[in-house]
Amino acid sequence: MIRINRVYTRTGDRGETGLVGGRRVPKDSPRIEAYGTVDELNAALGLVRLHTSTGPLQPLDAVLARVQNELFNLGSLLATPPESLHPQQPVIQDRHIARLEQEIDQYNAVLPELRSFVLPGGGAAAAHLHLARTICRRAERLVVALSRQETVRPEAIRYLNRLSDALFVFSRWAALQLGEPEHLWSPEQTG
Repeated sequence: MIRINRVYTRTGDRGETGLVGGRRVPKDSPRIEAYGTVDELNAALGLVRLHTSTGPLQPLDAVLARVQNELFNLGSLLATPPESLHPQQPVIQDRHIARLEQEIDQYNAVLPELRSFVLPGGGAAAAHLHLARTICRRAERLVVALSRQETVRPEAIRYLNRLSDALFVFSRWAALQLGEPEHLWSPEQTG
């Protein structure tokens, strides 16, 4: 059970924080950078959900709410050194990745075929989804970097990779649902 009775503890005032299990590490360690960026991604999805709670984007809201919970599971996993992982601790599993893949296919099925890269935009909801996508890519890079130094469950990397793809598809779907134009990259011709 989680209890948060005090918001501040003063234990991090010297630039260190505690991992699950009690080990102290610098606040700029790769593990903290990784789960801190997952937390940033979760906050960005909270911003996206301001656009999905009602109206034509509401079907996406339940998906994003589930993803936010899964990101807390991922953050918990990243905050836990392998030796401190509790058998009942929530973790990201292959089933979470498979669910994202199903949703990518479902939402992508109604989208027009792409013939160029999409410029981030397409209205406020789509733009916020693009922002979340780029934060997700950064989180993925940081988790990959962490995995080169410490043991990281491979599902964590795969989940973030698939989630960034999902956020891209969701951004295009949101623009389509709201009738917002989708601007494509038009490379400058040289010659």
